[in-house]
Amino acid sequence: MGPYPDLFAECRMVRAGGELDLTTAPAFAHDLEDARHGSGRLFLIVDLSGVTFMDGSVLGPLCAAWRDCDRRRGWVRVVHTRPGPGLVFLAGGLADMFPRYASAQDAWHDIPADRAPGLRGP
Repeated sequence: MGPYPDLFAECRMVRAGGELDLTTAPAFAHDLEDARHGSGRLFLIVDLSGVTFMDGSVLGPLCAAWRDCDRRRGWVRVVHTRPGPGLVFLAGGLADMFPRYASAQDAWHDIPADRAPGLRGP
């Protein structure tokens, strides 16, 4: 049983760690595609909290996942705790499409990390 056993009955999750760059982006894209198999509504949490470096080569696969989930009336939410992914999203003009979530739990409940703590729901 994973760290979030009650969260993901309707949600799929992809975790990445280490460096996400031109050499590792194809494997990351494959993981994102595998998570989107099947049909129907799709919710996808991409956990980048273990990523130590990320460049723009992962934006294409993330945008493809976002378009697929959006077309299926779902969503993609990205967890990241280090500044690198946020800077890549900002530079790519995708910070609004991929707001930062501090944890998978927050992503599931749609509580962005930048929301003031006093505004957090139960």
